[in-house]
Amino acid sequence: MATVNRPGDDDGGHVCGIDTAMEVIGGKWKVLILWALHDGPERRFGELRRMVPGITEKVLASHLREMEADGIVRRVSYDEVPPRVEYGLTKDGIRLNDALEPLAAWGRERREGREGAGPVS
Repeated sequence: MATVNRPGDDDGGHVCGIDTAMEVIGGKWKVLILWALHDGPERRFGELRRMVPGITEKVLASHLREMEADGIVRRVSYDEVPPRVEYGLTKDGIRLNDALEPLAAWGRERREGREGAGPVS
């Protein structure tokens, strides 16, 4: 995924680890796809589409290709009729999901704390 106007050092590299991570998981859907893959060892395309409501087939296919190229998702194609393709996490994908767990916990706590609460001053 090529991004323009990114801060970097003189050779065009990344400034910090967050920049590198955001290049891999940036966007509306990638983290949700990663999380859906975390729940099971292998997922088929249609199953992923149902697990990520609102995503289009085109966007899901594109993001899965990008995530595969980034080394966090693996694609396994079976030589069957009809063809069967399954997606799973690589070791890096599992490590990335483990790193996202505290963020998910923060979101759950924030949501639960806000339910029924009035405006925060």
